[in-house]
Amino acid sequence: MRQVQAGPVTCDCPDCSGEQLQPLALVADLLDDGGPLLDIEEAVEAELFAAGLLAMGDLAGAGFAEAVAAVIVPELERTATPAALAVLHAIALVDDGTAAAGAAARLEPAGLRAPRWLAEARMPVMPGVYRRFAEPSGQASSVLLGTFERAGRIDGFAVNIDDSDCHAAVDIVLFPGEALEQVVATIEDNAREHGLPITGAHLDPAEFRWQAERALSARAAHDADLGPDEIAAEYEDGDEPGYHQLAVLLRARVHVLPEPSRPPAEHLDDEIELFTRIATETSPRRRAPGAKLPAKRKKSDGPAPVFQLKVGLRDAKPPIWRRLEVPADTGLADLHTIIQVAFDWDDSHLHAFETGYGTFGVADPELGHQAERTVTLEQVAAGAGGRIRYTYDFGDGWGHDILVEKVLERGSEAYPRCTGGRRAAPPDDCGGMWGYQRLVEILGDPAHPEHAELREWLGLDDADEFQPARFDAAEVSRALAARFKR
Repeated sequence: MRQVQAGPVTCDCPDCSGEQLQPLALVADLLDDGGPLLDIEEAVEAELFAAGLLAMGDLAGAGFAEAVAAVIVPELERTATPAALAVLHAIALVDDGTAAAGAAARLEPAGLRAPRWLAEARMPVMPGVYRRFAEPSGQASSVLLGTFERAGRIDGFAVNIDDSDCHAAVDIVLFPGEALEQVVATIEDNAREHGLPITGAHLDPAEFRWQAERALSARAAHDADLGPDEIAAEYEDGDEPGYHQLAVLLRARVHVLPEPSRPPAEHLDDEIELFTRIATETSPRRRAPGAKLPAKRKKSDGPAPVFQLKVGLRDAKPPIWRRLEVPADTGLADLHTIIQVAFDWDDSHLHAFETGYGTFGVADPELGHQAERTVTLEQVAAGAGGRIRYTYDFGDGWGHDILVEKVLERGSEAYPRCTGGRRAAPPDDCGGMWGYQRLVEILGDPAHPEHAELREWLGLDDADEFQPARFDAAEVSRALAARFKR
Protein backbone atom coordinates (compact mmCIF):
# COMPACT_ATOMS: atom_id res chain seq x y z
CA MET A 1 0.00 0.00 0.00
CA ARG A 2 1.36 3.42 -0.93
CA GLN A 3 0.39 7.06 -0.52
CA VAL A 4 -1.81 6.33 2.49
CA GLN A 5 -1.94 9.88 3.78
CA ALA A 6 -4.62 12.46 4.39
CA GLY A 7 -5.41 12.40 0.68
CA PRO A 8 -6.47 9.49 -1.55
CA VAL A 9 -4.90 6.08 -1.35
CA THR A 10 -3.61 3.96 -4.20
CA CYS A 11 -5.50 0.69 -4.07
CA ASP A 12 -3.48 -2.53 -4.01
CA CYS A 13 -6.43 -4.64 -2.86
CA PRO A 14 -6.88 -8.15 -4.25
CA ASP A 15 -9.59 -7.11 -6.67
CA CYS A 16 -7.35 -4.45 -8.20
CA SER A 17 -4.03 -6.27 -8.11
CA GLY A 18 -5.26 -9.79 -8.84
CA GLU A 19 -3.27 -11.05 -5.87
CA GLN A 20 -4.34 -12.74 -2.68
CA LEU A 21 -4.67 -10.60 0.44
CA GLN A 22 -1.33 -10.61 2.29
CA PRO A 23 -1.98 -9.03 5.73
CA LEU A 24 1.65 -9.23 6.89
CA ALA A 25 2.90 -7.52 3.73
CA LEU A 26 0.26 -4.86 4.29
CA VAL A 27 1.59 -4.31 7.82
CA ALA A 28 5.03 -3.61 6.37
CA ASP A 29 3.51 -0.99 4.08
CA LEU A 30 1.62 0.54 6.99
CA LEU A 31 4.81 0.82 9.03
CA ASP A 32 6.54 2.54 6.10
CA ASP A 33 3.69 5.02 5.95
CA GLY A 34 3.36 5.25 9.73
CA GLY A 35 6.57 7.25 10.12
CA PRO A 36 5.13 10.44 8.59
CA LEU A 37 1.93 9.74 10.52
CA LEU A 38 3.86 10.53 13.72
CA ASP A 39 4.37 14.14 12.65
CA ILE A 40 0.85 14.91 11.38
CA GLU A 41 -0.58 17.87 13.29
CA GLU A 42 -4.34 17.34 13.01
CA ALA A 43 -6.29 14.31 14.18
CA VAL A 44 -8.52 14.37 11.08
CA GLU A 45 -5.47 13.59 8.93
CA ALA A 46 -4.81 10.49 11.02
CA GLU A 47 -8.47 9.54 10.68
CA LEU A 48 -8.21 9.84 6.91
CA PHE A 49 -5.09 7.67 6.94
CA ALA A 50 -6.99 4.87 8.69
CA ALA A 51 -10.15 5.50 6.67
CA GLY A 52 -8.16 4.94 3.49
CA LEU A 53 -6.95 1.58 4.80
CA LEU A 54 -10.41 0.42 5.86
CA ALA A 55 -12.07 1.70 2.67
CA MET A 56 -9.58 -0.22 0.57
CA GLY A 57 -10.32 -3.30 2.65
CA ASP A 58 -14.06 -2.89 2.32
CA LEU A 59 -13.76 -2.92 -1.46
CA ALA A 60 -11.39 -5.87 -1.29
CA GLY A 61 -14.33 -7.99 -0.16
CA ALA A 62 -15.12 -10.44 2.60
CA GLY A 63 -12.35 -11.38 4.98
CA PHE A 64 -10.57 -8.06 5.30
CA ALA A 65 -12.23 -6.99 8.55
CA GLU A 66 -11.33 -10.34 10.07
CA ALA A 67 -7.74 -9.92 8.85
CA VAL A 68 -7.50 -6.52 10.54
CA ALA A 69 -8.60 -7.95 13.88
CA ALA A 70 -6.80 -11.29 13.70
CA VAL A 71 -3.55 -10.44 11.90
CA ILE A 72 -2.87 -6.76 11.24
CA VAL A 73 -3.57 -5.37 14.72
CA PRO A 74 -1.68 -8.16 16.57
CA GLU A 75 1.30 -7.78 14.21
CA LEU A 76 1.41 -4.02 14.75
CA GLU A 77 1.36 -4.60 18.50
CA ARG A 78 4.14 -7.18 18.24
CA THR A 79 6.26 -4.75 16.21
CA ALA A 80 6.04 -2.22 19.06
CA THR A 81 7.50 0.82 17.29
CA PRO A 82 6.33 4.45 17.43
CA ALA A 83 5.05 4.07 13.85
CA ALA A 84 3.09 0.94 14.81
CA LEU A 85 1.57 2.76 17.79
CA ALA A 86 0.54 5.67 15.57
CA VAL A 87 -1.16 3.33 13.10
CA LEU A 88 -3.03 1.56 15.91
CA HIS A 89 -4.27 4.84 17.36
CA ALA A 90 -5.40 5.97 13.89
CA ILE A 91 -7.32 2.75 13.21
CA ALA A 92 -9.01 3.00 16.60
CA LEU A 93 -10.34 6.46 15.68
CA VAL A 94 -12.48 5.17 12.80
CA ASP A 95 -13.16 1.52 13.58
CA ASP A 96 -14.69 0.53 16.91
CA GLY A 97 -14.94 -3.07 15.68
CA THR A 98 -11.20 -3.81 15.93
CA ALA A 99 -8.92 -4.43 18.88
CA ALA A 100 -6.73 -1.49 17.83
CA ALA A 101 -7.61 0.65 20.85
CA GLY A 102 -6.74 -2.18 23.24
CA ALA A 103 -3.47 -2.92 21.47
CA ALA A 104 -2.50 0.77 21.56
CA ALA A 105 -3.29 0.94 25.27
CA ARG A 106 -1.02 -2.03 25.95
CA LEU A 107 1.86 -0.43 24.04
CA GLU A 108 1.69 2.97 25.72
CA PRO A 109 3.44 1.90 28.97
CA ALA A 110 6.48 0.98 26.87
CA GLY A 111 7.25 4.68 26.55
CA LEU A 112 7.02 4.82 22.79
CA ARG A 113 6.82 8.23 21.18
CA ALA A 114 3.15 9.23 20.84
CA PRO A 115 1.92 10.85 17.61
CA ARG A 116 1.56 14.64 17.76
CA TRP A 117 -2.17 14.54 16.98
CA LEU A 118 -3.09 12.11 19.77
CA ALA A 119 -4.00 14.73 22.38
CA GLU A 120 -6.50 16.30 19.98
CA ALA A 121 -7.86 12.90 18.95
CA ARG A 122 -8.68 12.11 22.58
CA MET A 123 -10.90 15.16 22.95
CA PRO A 124 -14.64 14.43 22.59
CA VAL A 125 -16.30 14.97 19.21
CA MET A 126 -19.32 17.24 19.66
CA PRO A 127 -22.40 17.53 17.38
CA GLY A 128 -22.75 20.65 15.29
CA VAL A 129 -25.24 21.94 12.71
CA TYR A 130 -27.29 19.59 10.53
CA ARG A 131 -29.30 20.55 7.45
CA ARG A 132 -30.88 18.99 4.38
CA PHE A 133 -31.46 20.66 1.02
CA ALA A 134 -33.79 18.99 -1.46
CA GLU A 135 -35.86 19.60 -4.55
CA PRO A 136 -39.61 19.86 -3.88
CA SER A 137 -40.36 16.62 -5.73
CA GLY A 138 -38.30 14.69 -3.20
CA GLN A 139 -37.43 12.26 -6.00
CA ALA A 140 -34.33 13.73 -7.63
CA SER A 141 -31.42 14.75 -5.42
CA SER A 142 -30.66 16.21 -2.04
CA VAL A 143 -27.68 17.34 0.03
CA LEU A 144 -27.01 16.58 3.68
CA LEU A 145 -24.76 19.01 5.55
CA GLY A 146 -23.32 18.22 8.95
CA THR A 147 -20.54 19.56 11.16
CA PHE A 148 -18.59 18.07 14.06
CA GLU A 149 -16.37 19.94 16.53
CA ARG A 150 -13.35 18.62 18.39
CA ALA A 151 -10.75 20.64 20.30
CA GLY A 152 -11.85 23.87 18.61
CA ARG A 153 -11.66 22.45 15.08
CA ILE A 154 -14.87 22.05 13.09
CA ASP A 155 -15.10 19.57 10.21
CA GLY A 156 -18.01 19.70 7.79
CA PHE A 157 -19.42 17.00 5.52
CA ALA A 158 -21.58 17.54 2.45
CA VAL A 159 -23.26 14.36 1.22
CA ASN A 160 -24.81 14.47 -2.26
CA ILE A 161 -27.65 11.94 -2.49
CA ASP A 162 -29.57 10.49 -5.42
CA ASP A 163 -33.07 10.15 -3.97
CA SER A 164 -34.29 8.42 -7.12
CA ASP A 165 -31.72 5.64 -6.59
CA CYS A 166 -32.59 4.24 -3.15
CA HIS A 167 -31.42 7.52 -1.53
CA ALA A 168 -27.84 6.37 -2.14
CA ALA A 169 -24.89 8.68 -1.54
CA VAL A 170 -23.23 9.90 -4.74
CA ASP A 171 -20.24 11.70 -3.29
CA ILE A 172 -18.98 13.27 -0.08
CA VAL A 173 -17.04 16.49 0.39
CA LEU A 174 -15.05 17.29 3.53
CA PHE A 175 -14.77 21.03 4.24
CA PRO A 176 -13.64 23.26 7.12
CA GLY A 177 -16.52 24.18 9.38
CA GLU A 178 -15.99 27.91 8.99
CA ALA A 179 -16.92 27.47 5.31
CA LEU A 180 -20.41 26.19 6.14
CA GLU A 181 -22.27 29.33 5.05
CA GLN A 182 -20.22 29.47 1.87
CA VAL A 183 -21.16 25.84 1.12
CA VAL A 184 -24.84 26.65 1.72
CA ALA A 185 -24.60 29.65 -0.60
CA THR A 186 -22.96 27.50 -3.28
CA ILE A 187 -25.78 24.93 -3.07
CA GLU A 188 -28.40 27.65 -3.40
CA ASP A 189 -26.53 29.42 -6.23
CA ASN A 190 -26.15 26.17 -8.19
CA ALA A 191 -29.85 25.45 -7.80
CA ARG A 192 -30.79 28.91 -9.10
CA GLU A 193 -28.35 28.62 -11.99
CA HIS A 194 -30.01 25.39 -13.13
CA GLY A 195 -33.54 26.61 -12.43
CA LEU A 196 -34.09 24.04 -9.67
CA PRO A 197 -36.18 25.07 -6.68
CA ILE A 198 -34.78 23.73 -3.42
CA THR A 199 -35.88 23.87 0.18
CA GLY A 200 -33.70 23.69 3.26
CA ALA A 201 -34.58 22.17 6.62
CA HIS A 202 -32.71 21.83 9.88
CA LEU A 203 -32.30 18.28 11.17
CA ASP A 204 -32.05 16.87 14.65
CA PRO A 205 -28.66 15.10 15.14
CA ALA A 206 -30.41 11.71 15.38
CA GLU A 207 -32.31 12.36 12.14
CA PHE A 208 -29.10 13.43 10.38
CA ARG A 209 -27.51 10.18 11.52
CA TRP A 210 -30.46 8.15 10.21
CA GLN A 211 -30.42 9.85 6.81
CA ALA A 212 -26.62 9.71 6.48
CA GLU A 213 -26.48 6.02 7.39
CA ARG A 214 -29.29 5.28 4.94
CA ALA A 215 -27.35 7.00 2.14
CA LEU A 216 -24.07 5.27 3.00
CA SER A 217 -25.67 1.84 3.33
CA ALA A 218 -27.53 2.14 0.01
CA ARG A 219 -24.31 3.16 -1.75
CA ALA A 220 -22.43 0.27 -0.13
CA ALA A 221 -25.07 -2.18 -1.34
CA HIS A 222 -24.77 -0.83 -4.88
CA ASP A 223 -20.95 -0.86 -4.79
CA ALA A 224 -20.93 -4.53 -3.84
CA ASP A 225 -21.28 -5.22 -7.57
CA LEU A 226 -18.30 -3.09 -8.65
CA GLY A 227 -15.74 -4.80 -10.87
CA PRO A 228 -11.95 -4.51 -10.48
CA ASP A 229 -11.64 -1.66 -12.99
CA GLU A 230 -14.36 0.32 -11.27
CA ILE A 231 -12.75 -0.19 -7.86
CA ALA A 232 -9.37 0.92 -9.21
CA ALA A 233 -10.99 4.07 -10.62
CA GLU A 234 -12.09 4.98 -7.10
CA TYR A 235 -8.44 5.21 -6.09
CA GLU A 236 -6.88 7.24 -8.86
CA ASP A 237 -4.28 9.69 -7.61
CA GLY A 238 -5.61 13.14 -6.79
CA ASP A 239 -5.52 15.97 -4.29
CA GLU A 240 -8.69 15.13 -2.37
CA PRO A 241 -9.88 12.09 -0.41
CA GLY A 242 -12.16 9.78 -2.38
CA TYR A 243 -15.74 8.83 -1.67
CA HIS A 244 -15.06 5.51 0.08
CA GLN A 245 -12.39 6.99 2.30
CA LEU A 246 -14.72 9.79 3.42
CA ALA A 247 -17.61 7.34 3.85
CA VAL A 248 -15.59 5.44 6.47
CA LEU A 249 -14.78 8.69 8.26
CA LEU A 250 -18.39 9.91 8.16
CA ARG A 251 -19.68 6.61 9.56
CA ALA A 252 -17.28 6.99 12.47
CA ARG A 253 -18.37 10.57 13.09
CA VAL A 254 -22.12 9.93 13.07
CA HIS A 255 -21.62 7.25 15.73
CA VAL A 256 -21.15 10.06 18.26
CA LEU A 257 -24.69 11.29 17.52
CA PRO A 258 -27.77 9.98 19.36
CA GLU A 259 -29.18 6.75 17.98
CA PRO A 260 -32.32 7.35 15.87
CA SER A 261 -35.62 6.29 17.40
CA ARG A 262 -36.67 4.61 14.14
CA PRO A 263 -34.95 1.47 12.87
CA PRO A 264 -32.34 1.63 10.09
CA ALA A 265 -33.76 2.06 6.61
CA GLU A 266 -34.15 -1.20 4.75
CA HIS A 267 -32.41 -1.16 1.38
CA LEU A 268 -34.60 -2.38 -1.48
CA ASP A 269 -33.38 -3.07 -4.98
CA ASP A 270 -35.88 -0.65 -6.47
CA GLU A 271 -39.03 1.33 -5.80
CA ILE A 272 -41.19 -1.34 -7.42
CA GLU A 273 -40.34 -3.74 -4.62
CA LEU A 274 -41.19 -1.06 -2.07
CA PHE A 275 -44.61 -0.29 -3.45
CA THR A 276 -45.38 -3.93 -4.12
CA ARG A 277 -44.66 -4.69 -0.49
CA ILE A 278 -46.77 -1.78 0.72
CA ALA A 279 -49.70 -2.82 -1.42
CA THR A 280 -49.57 -6.52 -0.57
CA GLU A 281 -48.51 -6.47 3.07
CA THR A 282 -49.88 -3.34 4.69
CA SER A 283 -52.83 -2.11 2.66
CA PRO A 284 -56.06 -2.56 4.62
CA ARG A 285 -58.51 -5.17 3.45
CA ARG A 286 -56.09 -6.30 0.76
CA ARG A 287 -57.37 -8.60 -1.92
CA ALA A 288 -55.63 -11.47 -3.59
CA PRO A 289 -52.87 -10.50 -6.04
CA GLY A 290 -54.23 -9.92 -9.50
CA ALA A 291 -57.76 -9.07 -8.28
CA LYS A 292 -59.72 -7.59 -11.16
CA LEU A 293 -60.73 -3.97 -10.84
CA PRO A 294 -64.55 -3.64 -10.81
CA ALA A 295 -66.13 -2.02 -13.85
CA LYS A 296 -66.87 1.68 -13.89
CA ARG A 297 -70.37 3.00 -13.23
CA LYS A 298 -72.50 3.32 -16.35
CA LYS A 299 -75.02 6.06 -17.08
CA SER A 300 -77.76 3.44 -16.88
CA ASP A 301 -76.75 2.77 -13.27
CA GLY A 302 -78.03 6.19 -12.29
CA PRO A 303 -76.33 8.97 -10.31
CA ALA A 304 -73.58 7.90 -7.97
CA PRO A 305 -74.18 8.21 -4.24
CA VAL A 306 -71.97 10.31 -2.00
CA PHE A 307 -69.20 8.77 0.07
CA GLN A 308 -68.52 10.27 3.47
CA LEU A 309 -64.76 9.88 3.91
CA LYS A 310 -62.59 10.27 6.95
CA VAL A 311 -59.04 11.04 5.82
CA GLY A 312 -56.55 10.81 8.66
CA LEU A 313 -52.86 11.70 8.59
CA ARG A 314 -50.94 8.69 9.83
CA ASP A 315 -48.76 8.95 12.97
CA ALA A 316 -50.09 12.42 13.82
CA LYS A 317 -50.30 13.06 17.55
CA PRO A 318 -52.66 14.82 18.29
CA PRO A 319 -54.70 13.44 15.37
CA ILE A 320 -55.02 15.43 12.15
CA TRP A 321 -57.95 14.47 9.94
CA ARG A 322 -60.68 15.69 7.56
CA ARG A 323 -64.22 14.50 6.96
CA LEU A 324 -65.12 14.91 3.31
CA GLU A 325 -68.22 14.24 1.22
CA VAL A 326 -67.42 13.34 -2.38
CA PRO A 327 -69.41 11.67 -5.15
CA ALA A 328 -68.57 7.96 -5.27
CA ASP A 329 -67.66 8.20 -8.95
CA THR A 330 -64.98 10.82 -8.30
CA GLY A 331 -61.81 9.91 -10.17
CA LEU A 332 -58.66 9.23 -8.16
CA ALA A 333 -56.90 12.13 -9.89
CA ASP A 334 -59.64 14.46 -8.59
CA LEU A 335 -59.54 12.79 -5.17
CA HIS A 336 -55.83 13.59 -5.06
CA THR A 337 -56.62 17.26 -5.68
CA ILE A 338 -59.39 17.20 -3.06
CA ILE A 339 -56.99 15.90 -0.42
CA GLN A 340 -54.37 18.45 -1.42
CA VAL A 341 -56.87 21.25 -0.91
CA ALA A 342 -58.28 19.80 2.32
CA PHE A 343 -54.82 19.48 3.90
CA ASP A 344 -53.44 22.65 2.32
CA TRP A 345 -50.59 20.77 0.66
CA ASP A 346 -48.68 22.39 -2.24
CA ASP A 347 -49.05 19.49 -4.72
CA SER A 348 -45.32 19.74 -5.43
CA HIS A 349 -44.45 16.06 -4.89
CA LEU A 350 -45.37 12.64 -6.22
CA HIS A 351 -48.28 10.73 -4.73
CA ALA A 352 -49.89 7.29 -4.88
CA PHE A 353 -53.10 5.53 -3.85
CA GLU A 354 -52.55 2.06 -2.40
CA THR A 355 -55.54 -0.19 -2.91
CA GLY A 356 -56.44 -3.83 -2.99
CA TYR A 357 -56.29 -3.60 -6.79
CA GLY A 358 -52.81 -2.16 -7.00
CA THR A 359 -51.10 1.20 -6.62
CA PHE A 360 -52.41 4.14 -8.65
CA GLY A 361 -50.89 7.54 -9.39
CA VAL A 362 -49.16 9.17 -12.32
CA ALA A 363 -48.47 6.14 -14.51
CA ASP A 364 -44.92 4.90 -13.94
CA PRO A 365 -44.01 1.27 -14.74
CA GLU A 366 -40.71 1.55 -12.87
CA LEU A 367 -42.50 2.51 -9.65
CA GLY A 368 -45.29 0.05 -10.31
CA HIS A 369 -47.90 2.83 -10.49
CA GLN A 370 -50.95 2.30 -12.66
CA ALA A 371 -52.67 5.33 -14.21
CA GLU A 372 -55.12 6.90 -11.77
CA ARG A 373 -57.00 9.09 -14.25
CA THR A 374 -59.27 6.28 -15.47
CA VAL A 375 -60.10 4.87 -12.01
CA THR A 376 -62.85 6.06 -9.66
CA LEU A 377 -63.13 6.01 -5.89
CA GLU A 378 -66.01 3.53 -5.80
CA GLN A 379 -64.04 1.06 -7.93
CA VAL A 380 -61.31 0.71 -5.28
CA ALA A 381 -63.34 1.39 -2.11
CA ALA A 382 -66.84 0.11 -2.73
CA GLY A 383 -69.27 0.98 0.05
CA ALA A 384 -69.16 1.72 3.76
CA GLY A 385 -66.07 0.32 5.44
CA GLY A 386 -63.97 0.52 2.30
CA ARG A 387 -60.38 1.56 2.95
CA ILE A 388 -57.51 2.77 0.83
CA ARG A 389 -54.33 4.67 1.54
CA TYR A 390 -52.89 7.80 0.01
CA THR A 391 -49.23 8.79 0.26
CA TYR A 392 -47.99 12.24 -0.65
CA ASP A 393 -44.27 13.11 -0.93
CA PHE A 394 -42.32 9.86 -0.76
CA GLY A 395 -39.46 11.71 0.92
CA ASP A 396 -41.37 13.15 3.89
CA GLY A 397 -43.85 10.28 3.64
CA TRP A 398 -47.20 11.89 4.44
CA GLY A 399 -49.41 8.81 4.66
CA HIS A 400 -53.20 9.16 4.84
CA ASP A 401 -55.71 6.48 5.81
CA ILE A 402 -58.98 6.89 3.89
CA LEU A 403 -62.11 5.26 5.31
CA VAL A 404 -65.57 5.28 3.70
CA GLU A 405 -67.63 6.00 6.84
CA LYS A 406 -71.05 6.21 5.20
CA VAL A 407 -72.80 6.04 1.85
CA LEU A 408 -75.18 9.02 1.53
CA GLU A 409 -77.85 9.94 -0.94
CA ARG A 410 -76.84 12.81 -3.16
CA GLY A 411 -78.40 16.06 -2.01
CA SER A 412 -78.56 19.56 -3.40
CA GLU A 413 -75.27 20.54 -1.78
CA ALA A 414 -72.19 21.32 -3.80
CA TYR A 415 -69.67 18.50 -3.81
CA PRO A 416 -66.98 17.90 -2.80
CA ARG A 417 -67.25 19.53 0.59
CA CYS A 418 -65.70 19.31 4.05
CA THR A 419 -67.96 18.73 7.05
CA GLY A 420 -65.43 18.25 9.83
CA GLY A 421 -61.84 17.81 10.81
CA ARG A 422 -59.16 18.55 13.35
CA ARG A 423 -55.98 20.63 13.40
CA ALA A 424 -53.98 22.26 10.66
CA ALA A 425 -51.87 20.01 8.45
CA PRO A 426 -48.06 20.25 8.50
CA PRO A 427 -46.43 22.49 5.87
CA ASP A 428 -44.76 20.89 2.88
CA ASP A 429 -41.09 19.94 3.09
CA CYS A 430 -40.79 20.13 6.87
CA GLY A 431 -39.19 16.70 7.20
CA GLY A 432 -42.09 14.34 7.81
CA MET A 433 -43.99 13.92 11.06
CA TRP A 434 -40.80 14.02 13.13
CA GLY A 435 -39.75 17.27 11.45
CA TYR A 436 -43.20 18.78 11.99
CA GLN A 437 -43.19 17.97 15.68
CA ARG A 438 -39.81 19.62 15.95
CA LEU A 439 -41.10 22.64 14.00
CA VAL A 440 -44.00 23.05 16.44
CA GLU A 441 -41.64 22.89 19.42
CA ILE A 442 -39.21 25.46 18.00
CA LEU A 443 -41.90 27.96 16.98
CA GLY A 444 -43.37 27.65 20.47
CA ASP A 445 -40.02 28.62 22.02
CA PRO A 446 -38.93 32.18 21.12
CA ALA A 447 -35.58 31.54 22.83
CA HIS A 448 -34.71 28.64 20.55
CA PRO A 449 -31.72 29.48 18.29
CA GLU A 450 -33.62 28.35 15.17
CA HIS A 451 -36.87 30.14 16.05
CA ALA A 452 -36.33 33.20 13.83
CA GLU A 453 -35.02 31.18 10.89
CA LEU A 454 -38.00 28.79 10.83
CA ARG A 455 -40.43 31.65 11.24
CA GLU A 456 -38.86 33.33 8.23
CA TRP A 457 -38.99 30.02 6.28
CA LEU A 458 -42.75 29.91 6.88
CA GLY A 459 -43.11 33.56 5.89
CA LEU A 460 -44.49 34.61 9.28
CA ASP A 461 -44.07 38.08 10.74
CA ASP A 462 -44.96 36.74 14.15
CA ALA A 463 -44.85 33.21 15.56
CA ASP A 464 -48.43 33.65 16.82
CA GLU A 465 -49.54 33.40 13.19
CA PHE A 466 -48.55 29.73 13.31
CA GLN A 467 -51.61 27.95 14.73
CA PRO A 468 -51.27 24.15 14.48
CA ALA A 469 -54.55 23.61 16.36
CA ARG A 470 -56.60 25.73 13.98
CA PHE A 471 -59.09 24.16 11.56
CA ASP A 472 -62.10 25.57 9.72
CA ALA A 473 -64.26 23.13 7.73
CA ALA A 474 -66.20 25.94 6.04
CA GLU A 475 -62.95 27.46 4.83
CA VAL A 476 -61.93 24.13 3.30
CA SER A 477 -65.34 23.81 1.63
CA ARG A 478 -64.97 27.26 0.08
CA ALA A 479 -61.53 26.32 -1.24
CA LEU A 480 -62.95 23.12 -2.72
CA ALA A 481 -65.85 24.98 -4.31
CA ALA A 482 -63.41 27.42 -5.93
CA ARG A 483 -61.34 24.53 -7.26
CA PHE A 484 -64.27 22.40 -8.47
CA LYS A 485 -66.65 24.91 -9.99
CA ARG A 486 -69.73 23.18 -11.30
